Parts: sequence; C-alpha cells; structure tokens
Amino acid sequence: MDILHVENLSKVYGSGDTAVKALDNISFSIKKGEFTAIIGPSGSGKSTLLHLLGGVDRPTSGKVIVDQTDIYSLDETQLAIFRRRQIGLIYQFYNLIPILTVKENMTLPVLLDQHEVEEKHLQDIITALGLQDRLDHLPNQLSGGQQQRVSIGRALISHPTVMLADEPTGNLDSRNSHEIMDLLKMFNKTFNQTLVVITHDEQIALQADRVIAIEDGVIAKDEVLRP
Repeated sequence: MDILHVENLSKVYGSGDTAVKALDNISFSIKKGEFTAIIGPSGSGKSTLLHLLGGVDRPTSGKVIVDQTDIYSLDETQLAIFRRRQIGLIYQFYNLIPILTVKENMTLPVLLDQHEVEEKHLQDIITALGLQDRLDHLPNQLSGGQQQRVSIGRALISHPTVMLADEPTGNLDSRNSHEIMDLLKMFNKTFNQTLVVITHDEQIALQADRVIAIEDGVIAKDEVLRP
C-alpha cells in the first residue's frame, strides 16, 4: 500500500529571469514500512523535496499525498496540525528547545495537541533510545548523539505515518552516525515505520531498501536494493 505519493511536484524560487527551478515535475510513491534514501549533491533539490514532503514549504505545483490526504489542499492551520500528528521530522542540527528537558522535548508534539502522553509508548521509545538516565537533562547537557536520539524520540511520539530525516548524521562523528542509523533502521524494521532519509552519504544510502537520486531537480535514478 502506498503511504506517500508525490505527483508532478515542482518548486520554483523567484520569477522571470532570476527564477530558479529547485524541483522539476517529480513523481514517485513510497509504500508503508519502506526505508527510502534520497541522495544527491548539494543544490540538487533533495532538501527542498524533503521540506515539501513534510509540509514545511508549499510547492509551486503538484501534489503530496500522505495516507490519502492531499496535504496542500489543507489551510495553514490544518497543515500544521497534520504535520504535527502524521509527519515525524528529524533535522541535522536537532532543533531541540533549549529550555525544555529531554522528556519535555520528546513529548512536546503530543502536549501541543493537548493530548495525554501514552506512557507505555513513551517508555518503549526511551528504552530503545537508551535515554532512561537523561530525561531531566537539558539539551546543552547532552552530547550530539544524545541530542539526535531525543529528536528521533520526538519524531516518533505521535505514531507518525512517515518519518523524514534530513542529513540525520551530518553533524555527528562516525561512531554516533552508526548508532543513529542503527536506531532508525531498528524503528523501521521493528515498528514498520516508514522512513525517508535525505543524505549525500552513499554508505548511508546503501543501507536503505530503495535509493532515489536527485540531480538538478529531477529524478536521475530510482533503484530498489531490497524488495
């Protein structure tokens, strides 16, 4: 079953002679539970694509359908709610709130929805991430690898339809990079969590089920590595 469908997606910045086409009529679908890596050099359009998949930016034309919802048919308030509930975003630089503890950062999406935190789900995530003894720490009291674990927990807390990671190991040393990728793959396989990772690192891309290569705003290659 396709959980994410992209149809004729384009993004143009500027207008007239100064217009820059970051994405040019891209189409593809991703199945539930699939781990897809999107690769490409700097300036290829891969980060623009992730922002459009995540509802962070709006396309010039085309559709992004997540679990049968055309996300760009929603108004700004509806889109913000949908993004918070259905899309787990992980960034290279963590984007944690510095005055909140680890536990508060992880549960923030649920609390913003004024919902009760599912304690068993939270504890399962905390245990999987190895953060049991860091829950009352602030972000500046954590290593980079620990901060990225918190951002993964925050992305998972709402049972997202799809998890999107933008260069999730780009700010980490090799040991922490391996650990973060192992965690993402574990959540993908154990919980059937649909995962899309943007990366310029071919070694990370080769761990995925499927690799989509973006060059100059178009799909240059779409290869299934593990059916």
